[in-house]
Amino acid sequence: MSAEIEQFHAIAISRIAHRLKAEGRSVIHMEFGQPSTGAPPPAIAAAHDILDADAMGYWESPALKARIADLYQERYGVAVNAEQVILTCGASPALVLALACVFAPGARVALARPGYVAYRNTLKALHMEPIELPCGEAERYQITAGALDRLDRTPEGLILASPANPTGTIIPPAELADIAEVCRRRDIRIVSDEIYHGLSYVGDARSMLEHAPGALVVNSFSKYYSMAGWRLGWLVVPPDLIGAARARMGNLFLTPPSLSQHAGLIAMDCRDALEGHRDTYARNRTLLLDALPRMGLRRIAPPDGAFYIYADISHLTGDSLAFCTDLLQDTGVATAPGIDFDPVDGHRFMRFSFAVATAQVQDAIARMQPWFAARQPS
Repeated sequence: MSAEIEQFHAIAISRIAHRLKAEGRSVIHMEFGQPSTGAPPPAIAAAHDILDADAMGYWESPALKARIADLYQERYGVAVNAEQVILTCGASPALVLALACVFAPGARVALARPGYVAYRNTLKALHMEPIELPCGEAERYQITAGALDRLDRTPEGLILASPANPTGTIIPPAELADIAEVCRRRDIRIVSDEIYHGLSYVGDARSMLEHAPGALVVNSFSKYYSMAGWRLGWLVVPPDLIGAARARMGNLFLTPPSLSQHAGLIAMDCRDALEGHRDTYARNRTLLLDALPRMGLRRIAPPDGAFYIYADISHLTGDSLAFCTDLLQDTGVATAPGIDFDPVDGHRFMRFSFAVATAQVQDAIARMQPWFAARQPS
């Protein structure tokens, strides 16, 4: 029997935004976590050269796998063998691979609520059961070791994200270690989504591999490397799962695009350009953190990393989808409704992505300020 999964409502918002743009309206896209910056120029130049010199085909770049393995030693002090790195067509297939490698249909997998919409829906599509743990202000909108340990029935797995989508919150290293200990003691397999690593504003995010060598780690070139459209990511698996992961990747997805692999290898060493992108997001974050409280949005999840602000709008609406739709229709600013990330309480939250250019953030604030002012309770 086919699984029933929910829509990704931000995609519906984006369709309206593109329709308005086609009608001649000015639209600012803050509904997706999609960097407005492109791939680093040296990576693009390398891609042009490869197009002229290589017919390409199904291929896994040994050099890229080795460079990614080196990244874990450089950034986290963790030894990873290049064969543990499975190159994928972005983070989404990496998540599918991770879940399919270690869980059978019917497996119960814990995750934070709010959390990325595709975690819940991918689990359902694979006939697994998402166990969503409510995470509010008291928990900084993140899974805690205590909440996991209090579960009467132990789940088979845990999906973790730090920095998280939609909130941007980062789990402190000590809490990561405590979560790893609970999972070790209760035999819970960890899938750690580290796609936003490199994009932090309050100190570096740490890898779950520092505390749980058996964890499966998802990452991608889409966010820090500004290569969302290149569809390139990776999955790090423990040595005993290399064969299972390679078999699933080969049968389900073959290989990532060859051109993207060539460009990705160059992008990994374009640190100045990449840190320049992060600096842009940091400026955008500051602008929004200053402006949103003046619009009446004072209850905001701590945006430690990534490029999102998750704001409580319960004093203005009980229907975040209608609210975001009206905001788009009236101002041309596209945002994401909280119901994507939290099917229980998300009707009173919205998410802003500040991955756009700084000038667009400034324009969006100017458009939104009078709109929000007109809706403040008297």
